[in-house]
Amino acid sequence: MSSAITSGGPTPVATEAVLKKPRPAVVRLLVLANIAASLWYFSWLLEPARVGNPLLYGLLLLAEAFNVVQAVGFWWTLYHDRRATVAQASSLPHYAAVDVYVPRYDEPVDVVEPVIAAAVKLRGADVTVYLLDDGDDAAMAAMAGRHGARYLTREQHTGAKAGNINAALARTDGDYVLVLDCDHVPHPEFLRRTLGHFADQKVAFVQTPQYYANADRNPIAAASWAQQALFFGCIGRGKNALGSMFCCGTNVVFRRTALDDIGGFPEQSVTEDFELSVVMQERGWATAYVPEVLVQGLGPLDMASYVSQQLRWARGCLSAVGRVARASLPVQVKAQYLLSSLYFLTGWTVLIYMALPVVRILTGEQPVAAATADTFLLHFLPYFLLAVITVAVGGGGSYTFAAFCLASASFWIHIVASLQVLFRRRGSFVVTPKSGAGQWQPGAVWPGLVMCAVLVGSSLWGLVQTRDAAMLNNVAFAVVHVCVLGTGLSCALRPAWLERRASRDLPVGEARWQSADGQPVEDRPESLRELIPAP
Repeated sequence: MSSAITSGGPTPVATEAVLKKPRPAVVRLLVLANIAASLWYFSWLLEPARVGNPLLYGLLLLAEAFNVVQAVGFWWTLYHDRRATVAQASSLPHYAAVDVYVPRYDEPVDVVEPVIAAAVKLRGADVTVYLLDDGDDAAMAAMAGRHGARYLTREQHTGAKAGNINAALARTDGDYVLVLDCDHVPHPEFLRRTLGHFADQKVAFVQTPQYYANADRNPIAAASWAQQALFFGCIGRGKNALGSMFCCGTNVVFRRTALDDIGGFPEQSVTEDFELSVVMQERGWATAYVPEVLVQGLGPLDMASYVSQQLRWARGCLSAVGRVARASLPVQVKAQYLLSSLYFLTGWTVLIYMALPVVRILTGEQPVAAATADTFLLHFLPYFLLAVITVAVGGGGSYTFAAFCLASASFWIHIVASLQVLFRRRGSFVVTPKSGAGQWQPGAVWPGLVMCAVLVGSSLWGLVQTRDAAMLNNVAFAVVHVCVLGTGLSCALRPAWLERRASRDLPVGEARWQSADGQPVEDRPESLRELIPAP
């Protein structure tokens, strides 16, 4: 997060401060340096003399090959990072009718009400707000009525969120459909900043970023936001330039005729938004992305919520790999979709990297032969450090060490998700909880704890056996892994601290929004570049 965000009163932070764009010249220089460092490392690693234990060497090559493909994909996307042009709603040929859908399952009134209250005040179109309540809660019906929103339920609660939206599509008739998760508060100018893109008759939907307004109050939400900021910053802008930005499920406005054309949301996927995007682009529809913070939501507040969210995303995207591979899409669009969906295999490479020093300590077998630690680091470190620096620069400083540690400690989520997909274990759509448990949650991170125990135990055993240079080098690698895992797992093991951070008052509704100079939002309708998410 930007250093301008403090734990005190609301401090203005512009969109540019949370979704920074790196300088193109710096990006080009880093891409060239990464290519050179990759050639330097792999030309050394692929020498026949480097083959140690063939199995371990093969696993190492497999992990490195996967990561370099993902890295090249990131450089490619980053190289196309462009500042998107703003299309005003006035460029539409007529005053649009927009149906705003707020799907709800079991979230409480105090979470949903700010969204409804803000949605009915959206400007720039003829807006009708619908609370789509799969919880059939009388309190929700009363709340919607108080704000002038309409309340919809359905008899058969099938298809989860996708089924809920499809049921509403059959009962409404607006020109456009805005979908908001029930904890995501829109800015009054949202429609004016997005609808103009529909002047292009090929555009099916316009996606905007997800921003976590509680990121400065909760470490897990902060790390989650840092991961999101990387995607919704340079990656999202690059995908948009390459015509391959996909729907992310919330903060997105659709052309109704595009939804009708594909028969609505797919109900068989736990990431219906991703598969929806594939189907739309396969049928010739285009997508658009507006990289401005126009909606503020709530990030996961505890580790169990984060695990639930990430497992659903991983399982859904991996299950769509076959669908993407078969899709009739332009090569660059298909490649971008595959890069995003296959990212969720990264956990396997993390497992391999952690396992290699353990195997070396316990058995003496190693993947790389005829190499000292100095020689290995001479070739590997430039490759690794430049990759890390490129991510940091590409994310404009938003991608933090805590975000990296949380992703690494969650390696097992990718493994579980890929095994579920491989063995066709059908998963269910699980709503990410909107309130933290405030409890000790070792059960949410037990695979990471087991891996930490294995790394520490093997290191201690190895040091008892010998303290030669090879053993010390591998113990050092194990300790690095333990530090990264421990940082990522710590939030699940410090409930009192997490609860204190999460309990600070969170601005709700329009109170989340301020302008950079302190003037009321209503007085600055055309200066949304200065309108900011207030912490």
